Amino acid sequence: MIRSMTAFARQVQCTPAKNITVELKSVNNRYLDCSVKISRIFSFLEDRVRKYVSECGISRGKLDVYIGVEVTEDGETAIDIDAGYAESYINALKKLRDKFSLVDDISTMRVAQNRELFTVVKKEEDAEFAWLEIKPALDAAIADFIRAREEEGEKLKADILQKLAKIEKLKEKIAAYSQTDIENYRERFEAKIRQAIADSGVELNESLILTECAIYADRVAIDEEMVRLDCHFDSFKKILEENTPVGRKIDFLLQEINREINTTGSKCNNADIASVVVEVKSELEKIREQIQNIE
Repeated sequence: MIRSMTAFARQVQCTPAKNITVELKSVNNRYLDCSVKISRIFSFLEDRVRKYVSECGISRGKLDVYIGVEVTEDGETAIDIDAGYAESYINALKKLRDKFSLVDDISTMRVAQNRELFTVVKKEEDAEFAWLEIKPALDAAIADFIRAREEEGEKLKADILQKLAKIEKLKEKIAAYSQTDIENYRERFEAKIRQAIADSGVELNESLILTECAIYADRVAIDEEMVRLDCHFDSFKKILEENTPVGRKIDFLLQEINREINTTGSKCNNADIASVVVEVKSELEKIREQIQNIE
C-alpha cells in the first residue's frame, strides 16, 4: 500500500496528573526530516521521539512533531527553605530590634514575606516513566497519521493507474502506427523505383527493393522498445502493491519509461507517432508530479 507524504494527525490523552497533546504534520521531502517540539519538562525525550517515529515506519517527508504536556496535578514540586539564609536573616532582624529598641513583631508570616528564604525543589523526572506517559498518545497519533497517509496514498494510486492505463493504450497506438508505416514505406518506395525505372528504361531489381525496405524496417523498428515498455508497466503495477516505501523506485522506473519513449520518437519519422509520443510524455509528467507526494 503506497502512502502519501502529506498528512496531519492530532491526539489528546489525559492522565490523573497530565493532559498530553500530540500533533504530527508533514509535507513532501526527499528524505525524512523530523523536527520535534516538546514541552520543556520532557525535552530530554526529544531524540527518543525522533528515533521512535522512524522506527514506526515513517521514512520520508518533512515531519513536524509537537508534544504538549499540561500538568493538572503537580505532585512533583516541593517548597523548601534556605536554612542558612533564614537563620542569618532572623538574626539580623533581632539585631535590628535590639539596637534600635523596636517593637518585637518578628513572626512567621512577617519573616515569610522575604521570598529569598524559599527554594523550589522539582523532583527529577524519571526518563522511562515519562516515556510511558507520553507513548500512548504518541502511538495513537502515529497510527492516525499513517492511516491518513495510506488513505491519501490510495487516491494517488488510483489516479496513477488510470494514467498508466492511458499510456498503455497510447503505446499500442504507437506500435500499430509503426507497423503501418513500415508497410506503407515498401509500397511508396517500390512505386518510386518503378516510376524511375519506367522513366529511364532500366531493368527492375527486386532484390534492391527488398534490401532497401529491410534496411528501413530495421532502422525504424521499435519492437525492443515496445517489449521493454511492457516489462516496465508490469514492474510499475507490482511496485504499487508493495508494502514498503516506493516513491524512489517509481521515480527511477519513470525515467526508464521516458527513455524508451524518447528512443521510440527518435526512430520514427511519422507525424502520427510523434503526436502520440508527445501525449505519452505529457501523461508521464503528470505521474511524475504525483509521485512527488509518495513516500
